[in-house]
Amino acid sequence: MTCSDRKTAHATGPGRVASHPADHPAGHVDVITVRRDSTAPTGETTVVRLLSLLPAHWACIPRSVGSDRIALRIGLTRTVDRPTVHRAVSGALADRALEGWTEER
Repeated sequence: MTCSDRKTAHATGPGRVASHPADHPAGHVDVITVRRDSTAPTGETTVVRLLSLLPAHWACIPRSVGSDRIALRIGLTRTVDRPTVHRAVSGALADRALEGWTEER
């Protein structure tokens, strides 16, 4: 499942994908972002913006979305490792539309 086709994936429950493509042998990374500024948009809006700023070919799914916290699960591949994911998320969070949100580590 890619960031751009989340709605068409077959899921086994909330946020669970039934199978993983063969190009995702390395597992996944869970990324948590939190709202540090109460004037920033809530998670329901921010998750859409955040996903739109990540590479569309990445396998990712929102695991939970709350007003002040977002949990994403991003699939790892031979070319997408944990440092790559964290750099991309940091870059996305630097976008002006996501001011007030930060990655929790």
